[in-house]
Amino acid sequence: MLVRIAKNLARFIVTFLVATLAVFSLMRVLPGDPAVIAAGENATPEIIAQLAKEFGTDRSLPVQYWEWFSGILRGNFGVSYVTRTDISPLVLDKVQVSLILVVLAMLLALVIAIPLGTLAAVRHRKLSGALISGISQLGIAVPGFLLGIMLVTLVSLRLGWLPANGWTSPGDEFGDFLRRVILPVTALAGVQSAILMRYVRSAVLDVMHEDYLRTARAKGLSPMKALLKHGLRNAAIPVLTVTSVQFAALIIGAVVIERVFVIPGLGSMLLTAVGNRDLLTVQSVVMVLVAITLLINLMVDVLYTILDPRIRAAE
Repeated sequence: MLVRIAKNLARFIVTFLVATLAVFSLMRVLPGDPAVIAAGENATPEIIAQLAKEFGTDRSLPVQYWEWFSGILRGNFGVSYVTRTDISPLVLDKVQVSLILVVLAMLLALVIAIPLGTLAAVRHRKLSGALISGISQLGIAVPGFLLGIMLVTLVSLRLGWLPANGWTSPGDEFGDFLRRVILPVTALAGVQSAILMRYVRSAVLDVMHEDYLRTARAKGLSPMKALLKHGLRNAAIPVLTVTSVQFAALIIGAVVIERVFVIPGLGSMLLTAVGNRDLLTVQSVVMVLVAITLLINLMVDVLYTILDPRIRAAE
């Protein structure tokens, strides 16, 4: 098991290095010199040269990459080309907001998807199972931002139950934080829970036809007890794969949801930086999003090793 975890960690490191090269190269392919953009249309060549030296864009690409990459390893993302402020504290502050939003949304999606998906599989020949499957299909068809707008219109504007937008840190006032986080978390979790529900249903249906469950039922366990005791662990393995993919999708989806609910997370920071053509900030935020996605994949690979004895036996 330790050997496999070490291999997964090595794969994570290599992938992270390749990702930094890809993100850095992509930002350099985009048109426009940051020094020219920051200096303005009427700037003299001297001012542009001075800004290029200040930003470090007058140096060779390998030197620029190494300075940026080594800075990332130290937690230093550099200075914004537009605001001339340190990017690092802003990124660290925004990533906390986005992670709170995404983690809560994924937990809510799993809380909804696992029991309903299991119930849909157990009762797949009955009306209730078909109804759950139909609801999940409808949920997949509704985009997260549209669900967010609908929730704001109904719950906030018409009923006045919850705030329509804004953000309060849970450390400042937890009650207000809960009131403001319910709608964006629900909007994010809506589509994801529908997708996960379909995969949970499919995984449980596959497990229900396995020989070991028939044996468990033959020994006197009820179908539900046999499933809970022997089946769900095996059903969790494919669901875990989909969950990791959907977690990454949630991070990307949070970009739009943060804009809808005026939440100061990484998504809002990224869109603002793109609008201002602040390439270093865009580069840093994209790299943080990539790193989070890679960490999620690493965690899932480790969980595979723990959950599936066949993987450990193959070592």
